[in-house]
Amino acid sequence: MRFRLFPTRFTVRSGVAAGGVALAVLLAGCASTTPKTFGVQESFGSVATYSRLFDATPQQTCEASRRALLSQGFIISTHQPEMVEGKKSFQPEAESHLQMVVRVVCVPEANDGKVSLGFVTALQDTYALRKTNNSASLGVGAIGSVSLPVSSSSESLVKVGSETISKDTFYESFFDLVKRYLVIDQAQAIGG
Repeated sequence: MRFRLFPTRFTVRSGVAAGGVALAVLLAGCASTTPKTFGVQESFGSVATYSRLFDATPQQTCEASRRALLSQGFIISTHQPEMVEGKKSFQPEAESHLQMVVRVVCVPEANDGKVSLGFVTALQDTYALRKTNNSASLGVGAIGSVSLPVSSSSESLVKVGSETISKDTFYESFFDLVKRYLVIDQAQAIGG
């Protein structure tokens, strides 16, 4: 009876060939998973889409912004003297949901504090309704291994997108509404 301690040439060649195929598959998998790149999405300029000057203190500007958001159905989540944030939900389709968050930051622009600069950004998040099926089995130990299938389904909202609103008309309409509330407040201060 003869025992061989070393593999034959056929086994070595087969092992090298199999290793080469595995390496090729591994490299092919790495090559196809390169991350997708995007170009620069922002260009800084002097266009004032997101900011406006107001003839009011920062506190007055933020208070007018808070009232403007409330008048449009936003829920105020943050209210500070120089910052206000509001949220509003939308459901354009049965299984699609949107949530808009508007943040206003008010800073003094003049040394006397009677002119302020209001910065506004609006972020819109998109959610989709996802249904997941859950299943489990119920075993009865006293009888034996009898299993009864129990299934249920659940629904949850999954965030599928988020973007900063960049439409000039959206911000123009917001700033016009803030100015309207500032005029009302100033008229009440003079008359009252």
